[in-house]
Amino acid sequence: MNEPDTATARRHDDVERAHLVDPADRTYRIGRWSPDDDLRDLVRRYWVPTWSVPAGQEAEQRVLQHPACLLVVADSYARLYGVTPGLSTTTLRGTGWAVGVMLRPAAGALLLGGPLTAWAGRHAPLVDALAATAPRPELEACVADVRATMTPDPTDPVHQHAATDLVGDLLRRWLPVDDEGLLVNAVVATVEDDPGIVRVAQLCERFGTAERTLQRLVRRRLGITPRWLVQRRRLHEAAGALRERTTTLADVAARLGYADEAHLSRDFRRVTGMTPGAFSARFGGRT
Repeated sequence: MNEPDTATARRHDDVERAHLVDPADRTYRIGRWSPDDDLRDLVRRYWVPTWSVPAGQEAEQRVLQHPACLLVVADSYARLYGVTPGLSTTTLRGTGWAVGVMLRPAAGALLLGGPLTAWAGRHAPLVDALAATAPRPELEACVADVRATMTPDPTDPVHQHAATDLVGDLLRRWLPVDDEGLLVNAVVATVEDDPGIVRVAQLCERFGTAERTLQRLVRRRLGITPRWLVQRRRLHEAAGALRERTTTLADVAARLGYADEAHLSRDFRRVTGMTPGAFSARFGGRT
């Protein structure tokens, strides 16, 4: 498996800000790694969680999802997920595992064979979702092979990497990524990499396009809006800053271009269900 370059490694750090983890939760582990070079326009990263929750207990995982579809194969289901506009929550019980792929923004429309306009907040069985662009027997065989690979020991990194290699082999059927897909990849990467972009107009200027054209592109390929992209990046940055415990909420709000900390607090609570203070307190932070 190839090691990530510096930009990819930094983006992996950015991905971690999306997981609103409770630091006291020791019920799960997540392995994460980059795809092979030829898949980088289609796959952002793999992640393989394994968990063991004591009997009678639950562990809720909260994620501020990035703007991309997810492909997940577990022992009891296999699904394709559209972008979750709000907070994505998963409740873990008992013992289990999943093999996950965070796809690039370009990938969803290629796998589905059409626009993601109606896919925000939705998921569907993997074989049904991809049946328009791949033979069902091939999809079913991939799911079965992943499960057979993981079952002997889901915690073994060798098994985990072998399982993601199987999914990567399947995903190669959708290469190469089309020009529009490469464009939407670039748009999302620009929003995520440039904290100076706080308005959609700045993004339009960067790509030399009208706002309506950009709106149509992002809606078609992701099922969301350019404004959502900017807001989500800001919330990721806020979560990262609050987790690091090195600054005040007022400083975070100013750095992210909010009018004041009240506006940041309102956005953060509306999407995550937690106040910035409550989230920071998990890590011993100050606001």
